[in-house]
Amino acid sequence: MIQKDHYLEIANKYGYFASWAIWAEEGDRPKSNVGDIRIFDLDHNPDILLQVNPDVVMVGLNFSRPVDKVKFINFHDSRPQAQDYKIRHAFKDTKYWGAYMTDIIKDFEQKISGKVASFLKSNRDFEEENIALFQHEMLDLKSENPLIIAFGNQSFKILNKHFRDKYQIIKVPHYSMYISKENFKIEVEKVIANLNLDIK
Repeated sequence: MIQKDHYLEIANKYGYFASWAIWAEEGDRPKSNVGDIRIFDLDHNPDILLQVNPDVVMVGLNFSRPVDKVKFINFHDSRPQAQDYKIRHAFKDTKYWGAYMTDIIKDFEQKISGKVASFLKSNRDFEEENIALFQHEMLDLKSENPLIIAFGNQSFKILNKHFRDKYQIIKVPHYSMYISKENFKIEVEKVIANLNLDIK
């Protein structure tokens, strides 16, 4: 269980580009309620402290679109074209539900991952700044030997390059790929099925 002061500290310091792998219940449509972030409000949902799990960290690459300056909105996009709902479907009722979620590259809006990779190749200092920020983020999270779950090839490459000797890092498909939520769940399950981890 994370303490209230720690939860609020994370929200205040990283909330504009991070979140938790917890979503409101799906309604009559697959994407319904995915953007309902009242679940992160302690007054609305005091049980949130029992659900968040800093020992698992899910990492995307970067913002693919403008994101409102609302805490914990990342990975909870309610727009019709958004694909965040697939993450909810894939990890619902698993021990990875409640994981901390963040991007390895902050404050860089780009939909095409290849263009992100090209920019980083030409701007090594920017990559190093983001790596340093991620290191601080992990320290502030206070997780012990966290499992890092990277979404897609580019985020995995960056994480593996800088942290392969520090963390266990696995790669799952990116949720934006052209695939149904059911098949995305199957692909994720293939990756995590053989993991023998003591996830709290």
